[in-house]
Amino acid sequence: MAMNQTPAGDRIHIGFFGKRNAGKSSLINAVTGQSLSVVSETKGTTTDLVMKTMELLPLGPVMMIDTPGLDDEGELGNLRKQKARQALNRCDGAVLVVDAAEGLGAFEKELINVFKAKEISYIIAYNKNDIAKKTQKQSEDEIFVSAETGEGIFELKELLGKKLLGAKEQRRIAGDLVKSGDHVLLVTPIDEAAPKGRMILPQQQTLRDLLDSGAVVSFTKETELKVALQGFKEMPKLVITDSQVFRDVADIVPEDVALTSFSILMARYKGYLKDALLGVSAIENLEDGDTILVAEGCTHHRQCNDIGTVKIPNWLKKYTKKEFKIETVSGADFPEDLSPYRVIIHCGGCMLGDREIKYRMKCAKDQGVPVVNYGVLIAKMNGILEKAIAPLPEGKEEQNG
Repeated sequence: MAMNQTPAGDRIHIGFFGKRNAGKSSLINAVTGQSLSVVSETKGTTTDLVMKTMELLPLGPVMMIDTPGLDDEGELGNLRKQKARQALNRCDGAVLVVDAAEGLGAFEKELINVFKAKEISYIIAYNKNDIAKKTQKQSEDEIFVSAETGEGIFELKELLGKKLLGAKEQRRIAGDLVKSGDHVLLVTPIDEAAPKGRMILPQQQTLRDLLDSGAVVSFTKETELKVALQGFKEMPKLVITDSQVFRDVADIVPEDVALTSFSILMARYKGYLKDALLGVSAIENLEDGDTILVAEGCTHHRQCNDIGTVKIPNWLKKYTKKEFKIETVSGADFPEDLSPYRVIIHCGGCMLGDREIKYRMKCAKDQGVPVVNYGVLIAKMNGILEKAIAPLPEGKEEQNG
């Protein structure tokens, strides 16, 4: 990923929903100005989610999502509808595409109720208006457009900007933990899963946020950490490490130097650190035969010593002295029924949007299943959780009861 490219998880997600052949694909092509989706008169041409990143003023970086028709039929159709419904969980805004000649029906009204229940801002776009030639709107959330002629496309973009401006809460990863001139040391192991020639996304994002705050940032691997610290005239204000080497780094970094991890910072940035701190105690109550869900937001190629599927389960078995089952999901996949799981172990979530993270946390909370984050769990198992969260406002709250 280029350093100037906004990650998908930090973009405003806008989904286009509606019946088959309402013109969703044609409309999203018109909005993006590209042939993003295949267009055909045949119903059900869009068979999976199609996503496109773009800049949409005044919103900035967005992710446009074209979905299969929610009135699809048959066994495959049901799978497509499931994909479209999953897309709702990651959308900050929705465009309900309606054939202008047909107008709103029971299907569209039911979908509007879903938008409202999920608190998703929405616009009703009456497409194919070059044929229907309708002009009478019922609300400010409606607009008449034609993907064929371009009618109303500019106005649709403007309306999206008006509806969704401010949809992304401005948060910091680590820049608010230091002041200008403070020295921060980032410990970044280079393991089998690291992309060749690149830093992983949380490291990139943390670096940028620290530089924006005016901090002086240094990098080292854990194998060179002792040498790096010996070269400093003054100890760093903060050390941030990959969670995989938390114990090794904690043993080297002086006790009076603040220490945390990229994973813990990402949980904070994504808004679920408090849930993770509450959920970590669940590992003390694991029993033989329990099933644990390991959820990762990315879909990287798993290596033989993968953090989520190999290292954490092995560390956890050693810590608990229990034998349990592990199930894994990655990317956008996340089970609706969480009842089979005793606990969910979640990655930092750097590849997931805020709304999808909130949806997952709400599902877990509603079903009474505790969630813990990779970094929080590893710190807990190494006996350094209190130190790892101490530099954070959430950590101070935790320690104050």
